[in-house]
Amino acid sequence: MTSYAKISQVAHYVPKQVIDNDTLSTVMDTSDDWISTRTGIKRRHLVSTEQTSDLAIQVAKQLIEKADISSDDVDFIIVATITPDSAMPSTAARVQAAIGAHRAFAYDVSAACSGFVFALSTAEKLIASGAYQKGLVIGAEVLSKTVDWSDRSTAVLFGDGAGGVLLEKSEESHFLAESLRTDGSRGQGLTSGYKGISSPFSDQDEDDLYLKMDGRAIFEFAIRDVTKSIAGLLEEVQISVDEVDYFLMHQANIRILDKMSQRLGADFAKFPANMMEYGNTSAASIPILLSESVEQGKIRLDGSQLILMSGFGGGLTWGSLLMKL
Repeated sequence: MTSYAKISQVAHYVPKQVIDNDTLSTVMDTSDDWISTRTGIKRRHLVSTEQTSDLAIQVAKQLIEKADISSDDVDFIIVATITPDSAMPSTAARVQAAIGAHRAFAYDVSAACSGFVFALSTAEKLIASGAYQKGLVIGAEVLSKTVDWSDRSTAVLFGDGAGGVLLEKSEESHFLAESLRTDGSRGQGLTSGYKGISSPFSDQDEDDLYLKMDGRAIFEFAIRDVTKSIAGLLEEVQISVDEVDYFLMHQANIRILDKMSQRLGADFAKFPANMMEYGNTSAASIPILLSESVEQGKIRLDGSQLILMSGFGGGLTWGSLLMKL
């Protein structure tokens, strides 16, 4: 018997501390007008004491409670993040321990702002194999610990948060098509967390831990490559832009979404946006947006809507999933 997967529950969690653009202007040379006109961002949520795993754990707990299942019912946990608490144990392993999901295997995926899409694609294959019934897929980031707070070109863009889904076995196909891409030759356009060589038996190599970005290159990459990929995916399955109910895009910049909608010939109203409240939360941005869209009644999770998710960012990576939600 063929197995399929579906998203049955959604959840998100963000830190309580809110830093608006005016507050940022007190610690760096910037202003609300400078940030909001260029990016659409008005505020971001930043941790004060929480780590990435803390945010992900809150999401996992919500998903289990909403589904009214036991932690022992969870077969696997995948966390997409570029800001883990540690290399070992993984963020997913910390989540597994915290919620008591003793049967679940757990691991992290590192694909930057495409991370949730990559992780969800992988999870769908795990359930489609027939070997697993339920899995948690979470995107979680504490980007505030990676930015140089004296660099206004990057510090104003990012926020902290987490979102995720419960993926379950289904008798019907919900994942219709996908396109996952990486171009490592352009990877230096967006970098973070380089750890130098410090062995006493090697030449010293300096760390370069702060997030750095070639803003113009990434802007053009998103508009050109990602839009082309989305158009190609829809053409491949012979589905028109008009048939898609919503485009859930990585929340990096409102101007990027506007340009994408124009190039695709899609109604901008089909591009929900929340970077105004959260900034760029990397792997967490799409699942936070999905969870909020369900809360607001835009997305019903009853299998009646056609949704396209698309993430893009460091790597360079970009990926899209077309599904019925």
